[in-house]
Amino acid sequence: MEENFKRNQDFITEMNTIKIERQLQMRKQFRDRIIALEIAKARELFFWYGSFYLISLAGALAGYYYYYRYRYKRKLITLAPLVPLSFIMAYQADLAYGNKIHRILVEAEHIMQFEQELLALPLGIPTAASIDLGRLQKDEQKKLHPLLPPV
Repeated sequence: MEENFKRNQDFITEMNTIKIERQLQMRKQFRDRIIALEIAKARELFFWYGSFYLISLAGALAGYYYYYRYRYKRKLITLAPLVPLSFIMAYQADLAYGNKIHRILVEAEHIMQFEQELLALPLGIPTAASIDLGRLQKDEQKKLHPLLPPV
């Protein structure tokens, strides 16, 4: 009787450990996907910022040149605010009506397949043992310093 109880208890403990490890692995995979999507979004936005920067730089240089060459003629400087606003509108239109989401998903899949080092956790995947160790350390800390707030 006692042997069956011990075997059942060991089985339940093993199943709980497996369950925790599966949950940790599942959370890591979800986190990897979210991080890959965020990196892909940042890369896509960088292309837009780069384009805006280059066009603004070219416009500034051209404006400097034309200002000194044709300063007595009518200036187009009043249209300058249209440049950043045009980029913002084009970015939002691409996001809403274009295939930007598809490009972001493709880039995220590329990151997950070929750039796994970007998704690595600082100390690796936590294990059931490391979680139990952290819990035991926290309990020990509570026993030693009961009045300190938990960290």
